[in-house]
Amino acid sequence: MEMSLVRTHEDKDLDWGGCTSFMPEGCTVAVLHGNPASKNLDIFFKVPADYEIPSHWHTSVERMILVSGELQVTYEGEPMQTMKVGSYAYGPSAKPHTAKCVGADPCVLFIAFEEPLDAFPIESNK
Repeated sequence: MEMSLVRTHEDKDLDWGGCTSFMPEGCTVAVLHGNPASKNLDIFFKVPADYEIPSHWHTSVERMILVSGELQVTYEGEPMQTMKVGSYAYGPSAKPHTAKCVGADPCVLFIAFEEPLDAFPIESNK
């Protein structure tokens, strides 16, 4: 029988690893439940304060709750929205988005993916 699980983003024994190569240095991920190569994965996603998450998209939908910091999120064709601690956000599959951690505290998101974890950068036309 599978065991239950309770974790916080401050647990000392979380195994924080690096993010995909297109993310700037400082981005880390901790797997909470599941396997990144399989369906139904739960992670903590952490970035430092004043960190810009480049435009990207995922195969899977994302269900997110901000557990630390303040995060400005912009999905393509939509106005920017600000997540505060406790905010829930839903991100549609394949929809490009970007974000910025604002304020003095790091941003930690709980993210649930339905499909295996992936992230694809959107090239800037600057």
